[in-house]
Amino acid sequence: MQLPNLYAITDSTKYGKDFEQTLRKVLQKGVRMVQLREKNKSGRDYYQLALRVRQITREFSAVLLINDRVDIALAVLADGVHLPTNGLPPSVVKRIAPELIVGYSAHSLEEALYAQKEGADFITLSPIFQTSSHPETKPLGLSYLREVASKVSIPVYALGGITWEKIKLCYKNGAYGVAGITLFL
Repeated sequence: MQLPNLYAITDSTKYGKDFEQTLRKVLQKGVRMVQLREKNKSGRDYYQLALRVRQITREFSAVLLINDRVDIALAVLADGVHLPTNGLPPSVVKRIAPELIVGYSAHSLEEALYAQKEGADFITLSPIFQTSSHPETKPLGLSYLREVASKVSIPVYALGGITWEKIKLCYKNGAYGVAGITLFL
C-alpha cells in the first residue's frame, strides 16, 4: 500500500466542539491519512469516537490510524496504529496484528533506526521546526531531516511547526510527507 503524503493528527482541543465537521473539512482539503490521537479519553469514549471517525475516513477513502491503542484499532477496523516512543515495540504489534500499518514517533536518528529495525512502516520525525505545542523542545531542523531520511528506507513524515510555506522545504530535504495538527485546520 502506498501511503498518502498528507497526514493529519487530531486534537479535540484544536478541532473544537464540532470535531467531526472539522475532520471533514480537513479531509476536503485532500488529506488522506488521519491519526486519531485523543490521549485524555476513556477507552469507551475513544472507541465510540473512533467508530465515527472510521465512517468519515471511509467516505473519503482515507487511511485511519489509531494512536497507541492496538485494541481500538482492531475493534474499529482501522488501517493501522501510530506508536509513541514509549509505546509497544513495532515488532510486537506486527506479530499480533500483521494486517495493521504501524507508524512510530521518532525524535532522533537512533529512534528512527530502531523503528525501522522493529518493522515500522513509517515514522514521524519531530519537531522539525519550532512548535507552539512544545515550545521548550529544540527543533531538529531540515539538515537533520535530510540525514535521517537518507539513513532509513521507510517513509519519513516531517512533523512539528510545519506550515504550507515550509512543506516544499521538507520535501526537498527528504521527507516522504508532512504531518500536522494545526497545519490542515
